[in-house]
Amino acid sequence: MKKRLSAPGMRHQRGVSLLEVLIAVIILALGLLGLAGLQLNALRNNQSSMERSMAVVESYSIIDAMRIDRENALSGGFNIELDADPTEGSFAGNEIAKWRNRLQDALGEDATGSIACNGAVCTVTVQWNDERGTGGSSSQEIVTEVRL
Repeated sequence: MKKRLSAPGMRHQRGVSLLEVLIAVIILALGLLGLAGLQLNALRNNQSSMERSMAVVESYSIIDAMRIDRENALSGGFNIELDADPTEGSFAGNEIAKWRNRLQDALGEDATGSIACNGAVCTVTVQWNDERGTGGSSSQEIVTEVRL
């Protein structure tokens, strides 16, 4: 028969105690809660980033329409304030109305845009509500200045 050698005063321990398992489960649960919070912030920031990208895309879409009808754009035919309603019937009015509808589809019901041309330099502004984003204010604005 073999005898096990052990240090004096040491008890033989087999397996893991229930308390050690409970502590491990609590630490694991806290880690998973942290990961869930991190995932939530990542999703919010991803949505906010996508909205900024869509605002830039829509800015360039109206700028392309202004380049199609350059003479009208240079004379102020595309100019519109943020809170003004576009007057449909002309190419510029129809394009602005479609542009504003696309802004609302992509960025929400509060989204709007303005255009201000001063000679050959035009400024396109897009505003929308980004209250779900984690790092920004609820009102976001992208301003694009272009020379036609």
